[in-house]
Amino acid sequence: MPRTIERTPSASHRASAAPARRRSAATAPLISLLADGGDRSVLLPRLHQHGLEVTGGSCSLLFELNPRTGALHPTSAFGLDRLAAGPWEPQPPEAALVAGAFDARAPIVVAEACRDIPELAARLRTPAALLLPLVRANERADERAGLLAIGFAGTPPATLHGDVPAIADAFLVALEVSQLRERDRVQRDLRQQLEEFAHAIATTLQLSAGLGSFCRGVNQLFGANRTSVWIHDRRGRRLVLHASSDPQDGPHTEVPDDPDGSAAAAAMRRRRALVEQSAGDRGDDDATVVVTVPLRGCRRALGAVVFEGVRLDPAGEFDVIDRAEEIGRRLSTAVENLQLIDDVMRSRRELEDTFNSIAHLVVVADQAGRIVHVNTAFARRVGEPRERLVDRRVADLVGPELRAWLAQVAAQPAREGQPRAAREITDPVLKGAFLVTVTELLNPARARAGSVIVARDLTSQTRLEVEREELRQRLTQSEKLAALGQIVAGIAHELNNPLQGVLGHLELLRVTGAFPAQLRREVRTIYREADRAAKIVRNLLIFAGSHRTARRPVSVHRVLEKVVALRARSCRGAGIEVVRHYGPQLPRVQSDPLLLQQVFLNMLMNAEQAIQLPGGGGRIEISAALAPSRHSIVAVIRDTGPGIQPDALSRVFEPFFTTKEVGKGTGLGLAIAYGIVQDHGGHITAANHPDGGAQFTVELPVAAAAAHRAEASAD
Repeated sequence: MPRTIERTPSASHRASAAPARRRSAATAPLISLLADGGDRSVLLPRLHQHGLEVTGGSCSLLFELNPRTGALHPTSAFGLDRLAAGPWEPQPPEAALVAGAFDARAPIVVAEACRDIPELAARLRTPAALLLPLVRANERADERAGLLAIGFAGTPPATLHGDVPAIADAFLVALEVSQLRERDRVQRDLRQQLEEFAHAIATTLQLSAGLGSFCRGVNQLFGANRTSVWIHDRRGRRLVLHASSDPQDGPHTEVPDDPDGSAAAAAMRRRRALVEQSAGDRGDDDATVVVTVPLRGCRRALGAVVFEGVRLDPAGEFDVIDRAEEIGRRLSTAVENLQLIDDVMRSRRELEDTFNSIAHLVVVADQAGRIVHVNTAFARRVGEPRERLVDRRVADLVGPELRAWLAQVAAQPAREGQPRAAREITDPVLKGAFLVTVTELLNPARARAGSVIVARDLTSQTRLEVEREELRQRLTQSEKLAALGQIVAGIAHELNNPLQGVLGHLELLRVTGAFPAQLRREVRTIYREADRAAKIVRNLLIFAGSHRTARRPVSVHRVLEKVVALRARSCRGAGIEVVRHYGPQLPRVQSDPLLLQQVFLNMLMNAEQAIQLPGGGGRIEISAALAPSRHSIVAVIRDTGPGIQPDALSRVFEPFFTTKEVGKGTGLGLAIAYGIVQDHGGHITAANHPDGGAQFTVELPVAAAAAHRAEASAD
C-alpha cells in the first residue's frame, strides 16, 4: 500500500555523518546553480540527478499542472529512454492517490505501482514509484504546480531520508525561477515591440505603418502560427484585417461583426483575453490553442487580436493571458488615439474643403488686420499662394476704397452674431465688383478675436441682370411690333385697294391721253406720289407679316454681294470705300432671298446716309462668318459715321422712328428688317463700335438648325 513520508530526519541520517557530508557537498553546488540563474535545460537535469542520489531511485519524471484543464504534462525526465508524449490525466483510483499527495503536501511511496497507478508505472517502466507533490504556499490557498515521480527498479526503501521533501522544494524553486526569467525575457521583448510600434505610430500617424512588424514580433513571442489584428468598422458593421504575420493574408480582408461569424468578432465583445482549443485539437503535446484579445476603448469596442496555433507550457497559460491583455491594453490605446486623431484630421479636411469650395472671396483676419486664413478663391484672385498670404495685412491686398472702408468698419462697435457692415465696392486690385460683408470672429469666451471678410463677386450677377434687361427689351419690342403689326395690316389692306384703283385709272388716263396737255405734269406727279404710297403700303404688309415667303437654302455672302452691287455706283459717287470679309465655306441659311436682300439693303443704305451726313467719304465694313457655336451665321455691317445717339439706340427698330429729316425717311426700314430677321428665327442688334460709327449685327440660324427649330416649334 502507498505510504506517506513525513518531513522528519531519519535515524540513519542522524547516525551516519559521512553520507550527510556527501549530501551537503552535493547540495551546495545545487544552491549555487539556482542562485546563478542557470538555464532550465541545465538546471532540471541536475535536480533530477540530485533527487535520484537522495532517494536511490532509477529514473524520474517531472509533470507540470495545466491549471485550466487539470492535466499533468510531462516536461522533463531523467533515466528514461524517451519522454512519453501526451498529458497524464489520472483516472479515479489514480486521481485519489494523487489528490492525497497534494492534500498532504508530503511524498507518497507506491510500492505496487503497476496496480495502483498503472499509467504512471508504464511511463516510468518501474514496479514502484515515489510521488513528490509540488505545491506553492499562498495566503489564501495552496496552489498546485506539478508532480515529481521517481521510479524504483526494485523494492523502494522502507525508510527515506528526510531531505526527500526538499527535493520537491528545489524543483518548485527551479520552476519558479525559470518561469520568472522567461517572463522577464518575454516582457523585455514585448516592451521593445511596443516601443517600436509606438515610435512607428508617432512618426507616421498611420495605424498600418507599424502593425505589420508588430504582428510578426509578437507572433514570435507567443510562439504562434499566425497573429492578426482586426479593426471594427462601425458604419460597415464589419471587422477589417489591418495586419497579419502571415504574408499570404490579403490586405483589408473583411468579416461580418456577427459574434458567431468569426473568433475576432466574438472576442471583440468580451472584456478579457480568452484561451480556446484550436479546431481539430487531439489533446496531446502537439495541441495548440487560440488566444483572442479584445481591443476596447473608453466608449466602445475597437476590434480584436487573434493568436492562432499557440503552444502553451503546462503552467504558462496565465502568463500568456497576462501578456495578451497587456498587448490588448497598449494596442487599444494606440488605436483609439489614432482614430481620434483621424476623426480630427478628417473633420479638418472637410472644413478645409468646404472653406475652399466657397466661390466668394473669404478672408479671416486677427484684430490687427493680419490674415489668419484665406480660401482658394481669394488667393487665386490676388494671384499668390495661400501660404504666402498668411500674416500679411488685408489692407495691402485690396484697393484704396475697400481699404478705407475696412478701416472705418474696424472702428465701429461690434454686434455679436450679425454682420458689422455690408457694401458694394468695385475694387481694381481684386478686379471686379463685390458685395463685401464684415462679421465678427469670436473666440470660445465670446470675445472678439478678429473679423471674417466675405466678398461676393457681383460680375456674374451684373451680367445676368444685363442679359435679363436685354431679353425684357426684346420681349417688349416684339410685343409692341406684334400689336402694331396687327393694326398696320388692317390699315394697309384697306388702303391698298383704293390706291390700286387710283393707280389703274391714272395709268389709263396716261395711255389714252384723255386730259388736257397742260395737266400732264400734274398727272405724272399724282401717279408718282400714288405709287410711292403703294410702296409704303407694301412695306407695311411685309412688316405685318402678311407677305408670303418662299424659303430655301440661301448663301448669305451672295446676298450681300448682290446688295453691294446694287449700291456700288452710289457708294463710288459718295467716295465711300466698301470693305468685305467673308468666312470660308459658309453654310447656307433657310431664308427668302428677296426678304434677306431687303434687310441688308436697308442696313447698307442707312450706313451710306450716316457717312454722307458730315460731308462725304468714309468706309463701310461688311463681314460674314460662322458663329463659334457653328449653329448660325453672323453678318455685320459697320460704318465710320458719327454713330447712333444713346437716347435713340434703344428705339432704332421701332416703326416710324427716324432721325432723318422730314420727307427723307418713313422710319420703317429697320423695323421691317427687324421683323424679317425675327420671322427667320434670328436676331438683329444695333450698337456703337468702340472705334466710332454704328454697327448692325444679324445672326441667322444655318439651314439644318433652322429646320430643326422649325420642327421643334411645329411639335
